[in-house]
Amino acid sequence: MSLACRVIPCLDVAAGRVVKGVNFENLRDMGDPTELASLYFAQGADELTFLDVTATVDDRSTTYDVVRRTAEQVFIPLTVGGGVRSAEDVARLLGVGADKVGVNSASIARPDLIGEIADRFGAQVLVLSLDVKRAAGTRSGFVVTTHGGRTATSLDALEWAREAIDRGAGELLVNSIDADGTKDGFDLELIGLMREISSVPVIASGGAGRVGDFAPAIAAGADAVLAASVFHSGELTIGDVKDALASGGVEVRR
Repeated sequence: MSLACRVIPCLDVAAGRVVKGVNFENLRDMGDPTELASLYFAQGADELTFLDVTATVDDRSTTYDVVRRTAEQVFIPLTVGGGVRSAEDVARLLGVGADKVGVNSASIARPDLIGEIADRFGAQVLVLSLDVKRAAGTRSGFVVTTHGGRTATSLDALEWAREAIDRGAGELLVNSIDADGTKDGFDLELIGLMREISSVPVIASGGAGRVGDFAPAIAAGADAVLAASVFHSGELTIGDVKDALASGGVEVRR
């Protein structure tokens, strides 16, 4: 696991623009991805995550030109997800500047995809993106969803995460659909459960609203914290979050 906590802004992109909603609905325009990426790089972001949130729904590939322009502006690791269906898609994304690639819907439809990517590029390239909802009747109380949170599956979130790690996933991006965009704080129970079963780094996502929300996510077991709307709106900066984490005794990169 990483010694220093990573702070990661997320660019949810649709039609070449950064968007954000609540619980993955009612998306609104938040700006140009390249401009925001440059801003967060200047503020001291440790990594950037770029998610094409409508690629799978629209049955198309990620917008490669936007990824390329974003990668040209920042010199920190860039994770790209959305519409990744094959190892060839991963090769192309790495070719335009991505450092890591997130998979979700396609890996659920065809789990062998995880091993194919890990075997060809290494586990460090593969981030399993988990859009998780609370659901009664499952062992853990959480299920994974596909198509940008629009379609629930019957897969228990913890069981799927464990299987994906066994198949070669090198990192878990755990996004709470229930908390997403609410600014009510991260789902600490979900983070803790994922930490218990995961042998790879866990990124907490969904629900950040105040500087005080981030340290509890680290305490619950996250190796990194990811947020979107609080950064896009200017309510918080990367520096604000790192200062709060450091004040709480969490090691951060400066």
